Amino acid sequence: MSGIFRIVGTPSEERGALVEELRELGFAWADYEDERYWIDQVAVMDESVHAELEEASRRLWSVFDKAVRYVHRRRDLYELIGIPPILWNMLDQAPVAEEPKISRYARFDFAISQDAETPGAVSIKLLELNADTPTGYVESSIATPWMCGRLGVRSMNGAMAEQVRAAWAYEQPETAACIAYGEHAEDSGTIEALVKHSGRDMRLVDCLELTIDDGLVKDGEGQPIRRMFALYPKEWMSVDDGGEALAYAVESGQLRLFNHPHAILLQSKGMMAVVWGLHELGMLYNDEEREAISRYMLPTYNKPLFSGDYVSKSMFGREGGSVRMYGQAGELELQDEEGYDTSGLFPVVYQKRADLPRVNTAEGELHLLAGMFVIDGVPCGMLGRAGGLITGNASHFIALGVE
Repeated sequence: MSGIFRIVGTPSEERGALVEELRELGFAWADYEDERYWIDQVAVMDESVHAELEEASRRLWSVFDKAVRYVHRRRDLYELIGIPPILWNMLDQAPVAEEPKISRYARFDFAISQDAETPGAVSIKLLELNADTPTGYVESSIATPWMCGRLGVRSMNGAMAEQVRAAWAYEQPETAACIAYGEHAEDSGTIEALVKHSGRDMRLVDCLELTIDDGLVKDGEGQPIRRMFALYPKEWMSVDDGGEALAYAVESGQLRLFNHPHAILLQSKGMMAVVWGLHELGMLYNDEEREAISRYMLPTYNKPLFSGDYVSKSMFGREGGSVRMYGQAGELELQDEEGYDTSGLFPVVYQKRADLPRVNTAEGELHLLAGMFVIDGVPCGMLGRAGGLITGNASHFIALGVE
């Protein structure tokens, strides 16, 4: 059982009323299709653990930013990390952000546990970076402070809305889009919360209603769109109808897309293999950056070099889809059965295994994943997900707080 996290609170007998209160706040999927997604408790960590988690995120953000600039316009590396060729011209021609804000809306996912080698120390290991279309924003920015307030726990997520306002003030999107807007509760609620926190007057549209004519993007009413935030995975441009046209709209400069096109380079799990490879070769990084890589990252490769105790996953897998866990003897121990397996569409990456810590919750003994949002380049909000060894669609949301 984890000694890092302490579970606080006893679930209320009036869950229905609390779920309705959360719905009114903008978190409409606390209970979804008879599933209790939200756990009515808080997982609390010591403030020193949070401080290191924030520091790890800050340092790794700089490490990944440097790697993207190294990969940019190297098509052999695009291929290595699974970037669909249909996007290569777009990536080559789009200007790279000058500041370390290639993605202005991203989330690291970490495994936090007791350090097996140093008694009393904490091990923080990066599992992946979602730098293109992370969800969990509503849970972190709205539900977590609300939940912590109910239980008298300190929330560290209060600056998320302010960071969103700053990022969107710079990007100035006029439209926010997702697939099945108005029907898909989570994605719709996510862009609605982002727009509200941005303070901007914007159109919200369904990606499926967009039309594109020679690079000009229009909404369902025929109104042109010039600057758009899209909660739409860029890798799907290679398989979706209209994906090539959307890529051309960005490539030709007729559409300013946010997150930026180069966020897909950060999004690829293959980028972790690039970072680790450069680290092992002694290239690109200074001593401080190399120390951060060795401390907070796991050995990751684009080939199965481990004899056992590793994980394989698609470079563009999401919500646990395509994840396979292998035991010490190299035997397949567990694989995700819920998420969509994209390993037939994109290359696979291999990563040293780091199991998630276990916590006892009202929903049983679960493994806890700790996310850290990085918005406008600043680590600013935690997300807790609790489920099996693989964090997938069936996992629960639990608020993270500090004591």
